Amino acid sequence: MWNFQSGFKWLGIAGLIVVLDQISKLWIDANLRLYESIDILPIFQIIHVRNLGAAFSFLSDAGGWQRWFFVTISFVASIALTVWLLRLPKTALWQAIAITLILGGAVGNLIDRLAYGYVIDFLLVYYKTWHWPAFNVADSAITVGAIMLLIDAIKHPVEDS
Repeated sequence: MWNFQSGFKWLGIAGLIVVLDQISKLWIDANLRLYESIDILPIFQIIHVRNLGAAFSFLSDAGGWQRWFFVTISFVASIALTVWLLRLPKTALWQAIAITLILGGAVGNLIDRLAYGYVIDFLLVYYKTWHWPAFNVADSAITVGAIMLLIDAIKHPVEDS
């Protein structure tokens, strides 16, 4: 039922994602003033912004209560993902990678919310006047992991008995 030997390997990789996320955010915070940007490509820049809300700045202007709401959701989700990861069979490599990515990203953003009350975002993709909301390493890991789980669900649908 519990796959501690294999599961702990994945927890270590999730920890590596957290470290990479936090190092990148600390670098941004130390080297760019808020809203300062560096053009990298005609459609991509590094910019220092703060996200008080969730994905796409959802609830960012809610008055402050959202911080603890998102802390709670991230904390509960991290526990659930850890349990799921530790219960996976060793053969569920695709799912393990997906869950590991989501877990690492969730913990990375959780640390920001606890430490600062907001998440540091810094990757910005745009075209002319259209801008994708700024994101970070944690957001990228969560997105890739979620897409992997969706692909898995499509390729291996659960059949009703």
